[in-house]
Amino acid sequence: MPKYLCMQRSLPGGGGEKPSPAQMQEMYAKFAAWQRKFKQNLVDMGGKLGDGRLVTTESTADGPFVEVKELVGGYMIVSAESLEEAIEVARECPGLVRPGSGVEVIEIHSP
Repeated sequence: MPKYLCMQRSLPGGGGEKPSPAQMQEMYAKFAAWQRKFKQNLVDMGGKLGDGRLVTTESTADGPFVEVKELVGGYMIVSAESLEEAIEVARECPGLVRPGSGVEVIEIHSP
């Protein structure tokens, strides 16, 4: 079954308000239900991105680059029969698609 990389991305002008503790509890409950529903599709739940550095053939570059973690909030890998099915899995994930952010779903081609 094909695999898809899902990257949570910040959108221009995004941000939004921080959820309250009660809203967070509700989101966690919805997230657990989503995980149960799509258990067969979830290959790697991924996570947030940390510090990194660009490596080139010249040297390890630590220059004035936009850091990926500023553009990508996190990632996960899902398996699905089609891009449309992978989009459905990502779209239903609580908290992933919300005001100020979206998810980019990309098929992973294996050799």
